[in-house]
Amino acid sequence: MTVPDGVERDFPLARLTTVRTGGPADWYSKPETEGQLVALLAWAEEEQLTIGMVGSGSNLLVADEGFRGLAIKLDGELAAIEREGNRVLCGGGARLPSAAAKAATWGLSGLEFGINIPGTTGGAVKMNANAYGGQLAEVLEWVDVCTAGGPDRRAPDQLGFGYRSSNIGSAEVVARASFELSPADPAAVRETLAGMRERRREAQPSGIKTFGSTFKNPEAERAEGKTAGQLLEASGCRGLRVGGARFSEKHANFVENDNGASTADVLELMAEGRRRVHERFGVTLEPEVQSLGELRWPDGWEL
Repeated sequence: MTVPDGVERDFPLARLTTVRTGGPADWYSKPETEGQLVALLAWAEEEQLTIGMVGSGSNLLVADEGFRGLAIKLDGELAAIEREGNRVLCGGGARLPSAAAKAATWGLSGLEFGINIPGTTGGAVKMNANAYGGQLAEVLEWVDVCTAGGPDRRAPDQLGFGYRSSNIGSAEVVARASFELSPADPAAVRETLAGMRERRREAQPSGIKTFGSTFKNPEAERAEGKTAGQLLEASGCRGLRVGGARFSEKHANFVENDNGASTADVLELMAEGRRRVHERFGVTLEPEVQSLGELRWPDGWEL
């Protein structure tokens, strides 16, 4: 198959991630329609290329050596946000905070939690992202998932939702999602959003090079209900630095690119945080951050 229109070679990915580390993708494209997306996926399947979704880059770590595959960032109608009665229709590339804010202006309630999930709709569905008590599955009506064979509409009970997980495959892409919301007073919904934004500002770093939560909150009994951030802080990780990477002074489960960090610096820092928590609490933290490329975990990663 010939290379589809709009596909670029050796595209630098670091600038598309919030932590600003990592190397280039062999191939990169920004499809704007389902047809373009399906054609890309078919080409990638024919060429045996691994698919990597960039999204908003807020929970993404790219290998320093780059990504040997096709990186995709949804654009155009695949990143649009529209209203249809009490429904909000989002392209997979639409930012969830933007969808929450628009829903508020339309007087629709149920998506407020999305204001504090700094990623795309597609990424939120694939990761079953929830925040501040909001449940994505409770308002999700359906998703259109594209594969090399075409689009397929799926209901929430077909997505295999678990904690920070779903059954959406590595070569499948969420192209659109429909959220069924409830009519509400726009001013009241906006007030709720303002309160949620303030809680996030107080608790988490902003305006700096960082990705979202680094480790998943553990379910092990030994954690005694503590979050990953609380375990890291109690293990002396707040402000801990390796090279140009450090755990945030504001929230120990956030890694910051403080001074020209490499992905290797971030991985060394994560390994040290993981080791400290395991040594003190007997709890093994698992990464929440997504990756593109072959990450080289340091020797101390396996506990």
